Amino acid sequence: MADHLDFRLLRYYVAVAEELHFTRAAQRLYVAQQALSRDVRKLEEIVGVPLLQRTTRSVALTPAGERMLDRARELIALYEQTLHELRGDQASLFVDVAGRGLLPSRVLTRARQLVSGFDFVARFGGGLADSLPRLANRELDVVFGALGEPAPAGVEHRLVCAEPLALLVPVGHRLAGSAELAPQALRDAQVCWRAGDHVEPEWERLAVDLLASVGAPTDPASAHAQVRGLDELEYHLHSRNAPVLTLASQPPVPRAELIPLTGAPSYPWSMWWRKGFRHPGLEALHTAVDEMSSRPGGWTS
Repeated sequence: MADHLDFRLLRYYVAVAEELHFTRAAQRLYVAQQALSRDVRKLEEIVGVPLLQRTTRSVALTPAGERMLDRARELIALYEQTLHELRGDQASLFVDVAGRGLLPSRVLTRARQLVSGFDFVARFGGGLADSLPRLANRELDVVFGALGEPAPAGVEHRLVCAEPLALLVPVGHRLAGSAELAPQALRDAQVCWRAGDHVEPEWERLAVDLLASVGAPTDPASAHAQVRGLDELEYHLHSRNAPVLTLASQPPVPRAELIPLTGAPSYPWSMWWRKGFRHPGLEALHTAVDEMSSRPGGWTS
């Protein structure tokens, strides 16, 4: 039996154990599902016992899997804490920016221009319910998400930006060509709210509330699985030929228009970090937020 325990395998196992779903875990980690399944089986071979009970319809933890989940979280947290203690201010800064190309990733890009001497390591997605415990456990150092989630003890946050919403519309759709749209336009447009790298539980709550307020259908039973990645978003948008509710910072999608929504609630991006945490990368993120907020054109420039 192999005796080398790779921390990558532990991280992969934790994702599967928390999601209890290989597809969602693979999307969360941005790895192929086949590779994820292979690596979890490799971990089971290393520890010598089954950690998961798999069927064609479900994934469940074995008793050994429950114990392994607790230990894996502790080992990962201890590993990250040790790196920080040994490297001091030169340690990598682990940042959850929610999704590629969105407003938080623009903040990270600017912060990287402001300071050097260490690595910013970006993580994409999971939502605050997933990320805030990882922040407290030192698996993450900074988290971006929608303000509104109660902050755990020992965590600080600041509002980054109240970002406007927008509608991503296929070229040729009846709503295409509009300079702007009011929320009432969503009522009969068969709007999707679960496609895009911004989709997390905080987003879904805001989107469902908005659609329900104008009488648009929001039946959870009819909601499809979350769609991530620009290629998949493009395919989903055009295969349905129906709009997607999104954010103003949505990266461009071929053969689609991004139309601002006026009179709709904004998305309250915030930045979270551990109380008392000090790091030049965190200071650079604060500076980037301050700079981008104070520009004449604001976040749109």
